[in-house]
Amino acid sequence: MVKVSVCIQTYNHQPFIAQALDSVLMQEMDFDYEIVLGEDESRDGTREICVGYARRYPDVIRLFLRSRKDVIYVDGRPTGRFNFTENLEAARGKYIALLDGDDYWTDPHKLQKEVDLLDSHRELAICFHRVLKRHEASGEETLAPSREPAADRFTISDLLQRNFIPTCSVMFRNRLFEEFPSWFRITPSGDWPLHILNALHGDIGYINQVMAVYRLHSSGVWSVRSPAEQKQRTVETLEILRENLDPRYDQELALSLARWRIRLLYSIAREMGGKAAMQHVPNLLMSSDMPKVTVLRASLGLVWTRILSTLELNPPAGSVF
Repeated sequence: MVKVSVCIQTYNHQPFIAQALDSVLMQEMDFDYEIVLGEDESRDGTREICVGYARRYPDVIRLFLRSRKDVIYVDGRPTGRFNFTENLEAARGKYIALLDGDDYWTDPHKLQKEVDLLDSHRELAICFHRVLKRHEASGEETLAPSREPAADRFTISDLLQRNFIPTCSVMFRNRLFEEFPSWFRITPSGDWPLHILNALHGDIGYINQVMAVYRLHSSGVWSVRSPAEQKQRTVETLEILRENLDPRYDQELALSLARWRIRLLYSIAREMGGKAAMQHVPNLLMSSDMPKVTVLRASLGLVWTRILSTLELNPPAGSVF
């Protein structure tokens, strides 16, 4: 019986996919596992590499050659979740681990450590660990999460504030919910809403070890976006979550949304100047659920940023603006 399904989704990862697959195949464990490999009709040779691996490891790799023509539409809009959700629905394991085709694992006992944690703590729905973020262009390396978590247990309340779980680090219990809700397929990101859906059914465990590398490169779906674009998508995701999750989470989501709207404004100010940020104030801050003190503080901060940009000065180091 398969205990762990490693779901790998890959598209145009020709320089990276072999290392990703090898990092799974090197795992040492006392249980059976499978690799659910979803290839999303790449144009750079990734598909041919996946076919070659599937032929070499037919007992481990289940290869799904998907077509971008099979995209699912929700309310007339195309979604980008097809390969991701189809992989998850094909998984047969008790647990699922995620790995994008441009990342890789560094610890040969990663799967065993996470399985041991979930086996021994039934109250956990999810576990994750720290990863190394590698900037391919500069060679710079940083840790994610950037700050060491103060605890080894988290709840959905923590997760509603921000996504602190790197995709290549996570393992979770399979089939915690019956099917993906329709709203899931139109969220700007797939991993954070997935973690939230799982966290509705249990807590989140943390392993204080670096066991994977998350690559930042010019072809990355998320990393190529500017900080303002990333925060805009975070705001959009939170708005969808607030519309669709149980009303008991409304206050927490409202607070999270307010914070991310402020962060978005400051990112716009840094990237495009205070004037551009001020133009976004009505849309982002003037909703009825925004605390007026928060609006006032944010507006004053943006005025200060605009003054500095007019004088061709930068905000002081360490400034929140």
